[in-house]
Amino acid sequence: MSLFAELRRRNVIRVGAAYCVAAWIVAQVAEFAFENFGAPDWVLKSLTVVLLLGLPLALIFAWAFELTPEGIKRERDVPRDESITPQTGRKLDRVIIGILAVAVAWFAWDKFAPGPDDEPVAASPPAEAAAPDVLPAPADKSVAVLPFVAMSSGPDDEYFADGLTEEILNSLAQLPELLVTARTSAFSFKGQDLPVQQIAEALNVQHVVEGSVRRAGDRVRVTAQLIRAGDAFHLWSQNYDSTSADTITVQEDIAEQIAAALDVVLDEGKREAMRQAGLRDVAAFTLFQKGLDYFDRAHGEVGIMVGLNQANEYFDQVIARVPDYAPAYVAHSDLYVHKLADDASFGDAATLTDDEVQAALDTILADYRNAERYAKTPAMRAMTEFDLAYVGGNWRGITGRLERALASEGCYDGNWTSLVSYPFGLAEQHLGNAQRMLACDPRRSLSWFNVSRAHLRTGQPEEALRIAREGTDIAPGAWLYLALVRALVANGQYAEALDVISNDISDPLAAKVLRAMVAAHRGDDEAYRAAADIALADPELGAYWWLIISAWGGQLDDANAYAQQIDRHAFSPVVFTQVLQWCACGAPWDLDTTPNFAAKVREGGIPWPPVQPMSYPNKDW
Repeated sequence: MSLFAELRRRNVIRVGAAYCVAAWIVAQVAEFAFENFGAPDWVLKSLTVVLLLGLPLALIFAWAFELTPEGIKRERDVPRDESITPQTGRKLDRVIIGILAVAVAWFAWDKFAPGPDDEPVAASPPAEAAAPDVLPAPADKSVAVLPFVAMSSGPDDEYFADGLTEEILNSLAQLPELLVTARTSAFSFKGQDLPVQQIAEALNVQHVVEGSVRRAGDRVRVTAQLIRAGDAFHLWSQNYDSTSADTITVQEDIAEQIAAALDVVLDEGKREAMRQAGLRDVAAFTLFQKGLDYFDRAHGEVGIMVGLNQANEYFDQVIARVPDYAPAYVAHSDLYVHKLADDASFGDAATLTDDEVQAALDTILADYRNAERYAKTPAMRAMTEFDLAYVGGNWRGITGRLERALASEGCYDGNWTSLVSYPFGLAEQHLGNAQRMLACDPRRSLSWFNVSRAHLRTGQPEEALRIAREGTDIAPGAWLYLALVRALVANGQYAEALDVISNDISDPLAAKVLRAMVAAHRGDDEAYRAAADIALADPELGAYWWLIISAWGGQLDDANAYAQQIDRHAFSPVVFTQVLQWCACGAPWDLDTTPNFAAKVREGGIPWPPVQPMSYPNKDW
C-alpha cells in the first residue's frame, strides 16, 4: 500500500484538515477577544506558536494510534479486520463540515457585519453640572517638590539641580498614599520668592519640599526640608555633603525621609519602586533636563521642528546611557509624529518620500514599544499601550485600551488620549481623567484646556467657559486661549471671542482659522466667506485646516476633496482623529470618500458620525 493510501486509511489527512480549520477558528476568536480585552501582542503570538506546534503532534497521534470501541490503542495492536477507521473517517468528515460551516459563518460576520458607520449614533445626554470648585480640597498626604535652587553657577549646575529635584519627585510619585504635584506645576514656581503658604494654596497641597544644591568641583552640598504649609512648620530638614558619584544615594535618602515624615510606611517593595523610578544616572538626568528645556521651548518659544531636533540630541544621549527610561522614548517620538502629521496635513503638497515616511513610522513604533516595555507604573503602561496601538494602526479593540488608559490611577495622561477620546465616543471618561490630571498638575495650562474642552464635548458649554476663564487666570497658555475662544463661541458670545482672538491669540495662522469659525457658527455668510478666503489662500495651513474650515461653512465637496488628499498618506488615521477633535462638528466629510480611514473606523468599532457639540447653520450633514 502506498504512503498516501496509508495516510488516508489511518485518517491522518482528515485529522490534519480538521485540526487546521479548528486552529484557524481558535486563532480568529482569540484575536478578537485578546484585542478587545487589551491583551499584550505576545499573548496572541504565543497562542499561534502553540497551535502551529500542535499540528505535527496531532498528525503523529493520528498515525500511531487508533480509536476503537475499547478506547485508544496503538495502531499496530489493532488487527486490520477489526479496524473501524472507515467509520471514524466518516465521523471526521462530518466534524470537518461542521467546523467549516462555523468558519464560513465567522468569516461572513467579520467581513459583512454592519459597521458602526451604518447608523448614526445619538448624541450623549449632557452630564450633570460640575461643582463650583474645580479642584478638590487638598489631600492630607499631598506634597509638591519645588525645584531645588542652584547655589553655584557652573554651566550645568541648574540642570543638575532640576534633575535632582525631578528624581526626588519621581520617587515620591511611586507611593500610592501620596498625591505628588506633577513636574510642570511644581516647576512653574522656579525662581519665584513666594511664601510657602501661597505656593501650597496654588498647587492645592498640604506640604512643600524646598532645597538647594551647591557644587564645587566634584563636591556637592544638598540641603532639603519638608514644610507643612498650614503653619510653615519644618517637619524634616537635612544637609548632605557628598560627591557627584553619591548623588543618587542622597536623592534616595531624601525621598525616603520625606515619605517617613509624612507617615508613609515603607516596605522593601515600595523602596525598590522608589529606587527604580528615575534615571539613577547623574549625567543622564542632567542631559534629560536639557532635552526637556528644548522640548518645552519647541512647543512655545521656538519653532517646533527646530526645538524638537535640539531636544532629541539630548534624549538620544539619555537613551544611550539609560536604555530602560521610558519617558525619554515618549519625548523622543514627538519629533517624528510632528514630521508625519505635517506631511499628511499638506495632502498633495507632502514633501517626505515614502522611505522617509516609513523610517519616521518605524522610529515612532520603536519608541513606543520601548516606552511600553520599560514603563514603571501601571498608569504609564496602560497609556503607552494605547498610544502604541493608536499610532501604530492596530485599532481592533482600541476603545477597550482607551477606556483602561483613562481609568488608570496616577498622574500620567499619555500623549494621545486627550485628542482621540471624543471621536472614539469616550468624552465622559475623558472628563474624569482630565479632572484627575488637573488635580495632579494645576499650574499646567494644558490641564485646564483638557477639562474645558471635555465639558464642551459632554454638552456643558457654560461649564467649559467657566473652566477656560479660570484657567487663563491661573495658567494662561496658547492652547487654553483656543479653548476659551471655542467656549465663548459655543455660548454665543461672539464679540468677546473676537476680542480674545485679536488680543490673546499670538499665532496669526490660528487667528485666521478662529475668525472663520466664529463667522460660520453665527451664520454670517459674508464674514465667513471673507475669513475663509484668507485662510484657504494661506499655504501654511494646508489640507488639514482647509478641510475643517470647509466643513464649518457647509462646503461638503471641498471638505471631501481635502479629506481624500489626506487619506492617501500613511499617517492619515492619526491626522483625521485630530481633525475630528478640532472641528467639533460631527462628521466633517463623507466617510466613504476616505476608504483607508473608513477601514480603521470599522476595525476600531468607532462610533460614526461623531457627536456634534457645536452647530454650524450651513453644515447640513
